[in-house]
Amino acid sequence: MGIGGALDESIHFQEGTILNPRFSKYRAPRFEDVAPIEVVLIDRHDIESAGAGETPIVAIAPAISNAIFDASGMRLRSMPMMPAWRATQGQSA
Repeated sequence: MGIGGALDESIHFQEGTILNPRFSKYRAPRFEDVAPIEVVLIDRHDIESAGAGETPIVAIAPAISNAIFDASGMRLRSMPMMPAWRATQGQSA
């Protein structure tokens, strides 16, 4: 979810009309878009269980932005972070 918001997911408008009104036209990440993820569960009997779901999502966009800055020197501060040429692909209704 964090990768999608940072890189691809957006609603495109032209003259007040939504150009990608269907899920088939809305770019959301798929499993092939991400590197393998290793999940490690830690069983701590000395503390109560706590949520581990959506909280880390807030760190993904800044991490991607910093990686782009480190690699290119370009600071991106709005999402989705994509090249301008990609923003116009796949928008036909």
